[in-house]
Amino acid sequence: MSKKFDLAALLAERGGEGYELHARHLNPQLPRMLRTIGFDKVYESAEGAYFRDADGNDYLDMLAGFGVMGLGRHHPVVRKALHDVLDAELADLTRFDCPPLPGLLAEKLLAYSPHLDRVFFSNSGTEAVETALKFARYATGRPRVLYCSHAFHGLTTGSLSVNGERCFREGFDPLLPDTAIGLGDLAALERELGRGDVAALIVEPIQGKGVHESPPGFLRAAQELLHRHKALLIADEVQTGLGRTGAFYAYQHEDGVEPDLVCVAKALSGGYVPVGATLGKDWIFKKVYSAMDRVLVHSASFGANAQAMAAGLAVLSALEGEEVVANARTTGELLKTRLTGLVDRYEMLREVRGRGLMIGIEFGRPSSLGLRGRWAMLQAARKGLFAQMVVVPLLQRHRILTQVSGDRLEVIKLIPPLIIGEREVDRFVAAFTAVMDEAHSGGGLIWDFGRTLVKQAVATR
Repeated sequence: MSKKFDLAALLAERGGEGYELHARHLNPQLPRMLRTIGFDKVYESAEGAYFRDADGNDYLDMLAGFGVMGLGRHHPVVRKALHDVLDAELADLTRFDCPPLPGLLAEKLLAYSPHLDRVFFSNSGTEAVETALKFARYATGRPRVLYCSHAFHGLTTGSLSVNGERCFREGFDPLLPDTAIGLGDLAALERELGRGDVAALIVEPIQGKGVHESPPGFLRAAQELLHRHKALLIADEVQTGLGRTGAFYAYQHEDGVEPDLVCVAKALSGGYVPVGATLGKDWIFKKVYSAMDRVLVHSASFGANAQAMAAGLAVLSALEGEEVVANARTTGELLKTRLTGLVDRYEMLREVRGRGLMIGIEFGRPSSLGLRGRWAMLQAARKGLFAQMVVVPLLQRHRILTQVSGDRLEVIKLIPPLIIGEREVDRFVAAFTAVMDEAHSGGGLIWDFGRTLVKQAVATR
C-alpha cells in the first residue's frame, strides 16, 4: 500500500515555506515583488469577502482574485455542489458519452443570451478567447482579428495577439495577424474592415486595464459595421460577465447589442475549479463542426469536467437565488457615489469611473506647488508609483487588498466580491480617505514609502 497522504499534516509541517518554495521552484520575481511593496502577507483562511492571518486579523478583499471570486471565498452553495459531485462518483471525462452536466450548464448560460445557441467549455478565460478567435477565423475564412488599444484578453499565443499592451507582447513574436484600433474609434474600424480580411473585432465592454468603458453607442455601431462587412463581434466578458457590472453581461447595458461570440470564465468557477466558456451562434459552431470527422477539431482535455460544471451550475443558482447581480448594481452605485464625492476634496484624485462593482480610481497631477514637486519626483522615476503608494498603506495599515490597474497607470481598480454591502463600502471609503488625507498633507510615512519606491524604480532601470 502507498503511504497515506495527509494534506493537513503536510500544511502543518511546511505551510510556512510558501515564499521560499516560490522563490526556489516557481516564478522567482513574484516573492521578490511582494516583499518589495510590503505585500508579503501569509493568509491562513478566508470566507466571503475577507482573509484572515494567523493572529485572527481580517483583511477586506477588494480584488476578488482578479475577479474569480465573484461570490466570495468558500460560498456554501458551491462547496456543497462540489462535495455532492465528488460523492456521486460519476463516470467523468470518458470522452465517448454525453453526460448531462455540460448540457445543463450550457442551457443555463444561454438563457442569459437568448440570441446565442451553443457553448464550448474550456478551462480558463484565455482558452475561451482562443476558442472565439479560432471559431471566428474558421467561420469567416479570414485571418485578421481587430482589438482595442490597451485591451487584455489573456496571455496564450492567440489571445496575446489581441493584447493591447506592448510589455506583454515583447519577445513572443511572431503572433497572429492583428490590428489595434482605439476603443470607440468607428472610423478606424470601418477603414480596417474595408480591406476585406477581417474575421472579427474582440472587445471588452469595460476594459480591465484602466477601467475604461466603451463609449455609448459604440458596440451597437461596431456590430452593424462588422455584420455589413461579414465579420463578427466577440464580447470578452471574462472579467465583466456574471453580474460584475450590475447586469449579467456588460454588453447588455447597451440596447441592441448581440455579439456573435461571448467569452466568460473567472466567476463561473465559484473560485474552485477553473472553467471557461465560449458562447456562440448556431451557424458558427456548425461551420467549425461541419462533419463527423471534425468532431474533435477543437477540444479541451479537461473541458466540461463534472466538477467544473457542478461549480458553474451552483454559481448561477446562487446568483439568481441571492440577487447577487442586483446587489452588485446597488452596492457599486453606492461605492462609486461615495468615492466621486471625494474628487473635489483631493487635488490628486482625478476621476472615479466604472459600472457596478468594477470601479477605477484615477489620480493626476496636483495643482499646489508643494505637491507638484513630490508628484514630479514619482513620475520621473516611474509612472504609476503614486497609485502604488496608495495601495500599499491600504493593505499595511487598513488591511484592505487592492491593485494598481496596470503597469505605469495611476489607477486603482476595485473588483471586490459581488456580495459586499454597505459595511464594506464604509470600511473602504474610510480607509481611502485616511490615506488620501496623509498623501495631501505633504509628509508622513506615505511619502517616505514613496521615496523608497523611487529608489527601487531607479535601481531597476
